[in-house]
Amino acid sequence: MTQPNPQATLTDMFPQSVAVLSKPSVATFEQFERRGGTTEAIIYVVVGAVIAALAGLISGGVGGLISGLLGPLIGFAVFTGLVYLVGKNLFKGTGTYPEVAYTFALFYVPISVVSAVIGIIPILGALVAFILGLVNIYFGYLAVQSSMNLRDTTSAIVTLVLSYIGSAIVIGILTSLIIVPLFLARAVTGN
Repeated sequence: MTQPNPQATLTDMFPQSVAVLSKPSVATFEQFERRGGTTEAIIYVVVGAVIAALAGLISGGVGGLISGLLGPLIGFAVFTGLVYLVGKNLFKGTGTYPEVAYTFALFYVPISVVSAVIGIIPILGALVAFILGLVNIYFGYLAVQSSMNLRDTTSAIVTLVLSYIGSAIVIGILTSLIIVPLFLARAVTGN
């Protein structure tokens, strides 16, 4: 078993992402799940979010910049947290949160960056984003099996589905807490 490597860098993670994306399997994820931890995963997600934010600025102005930056960060944290909690508590998964975060970051970041950059192109961007969303599901399935050590199909799929539903609810609530006050302030001030 590979021991955690708290010194994993972006230059370490990029080839690991290439390996995971080009040879998708539980075994490939297993090679890398302990080469970094939560800090490395977050740094990688932040770099990806900055790139997505710049693409968002081009296609959606300041709103695109903000959603491009905050969306990936909040989405990643909520989703991976739920994968860990659901996998551990419902299915007795034996993985750790750092393993989940690092494993998911290896595919999440490059896919979200490609999606954001291609998203600049109106119709093609939406089609590619849909296809990459399906690809994300497949990689998520492999990553759950690896990082939470849930080898049976049902446990991995239910973990993903419940995590997705939970993420949608949490992100919906957070979005409402931000957007509703903005609309109310606009209504009150007339601006």
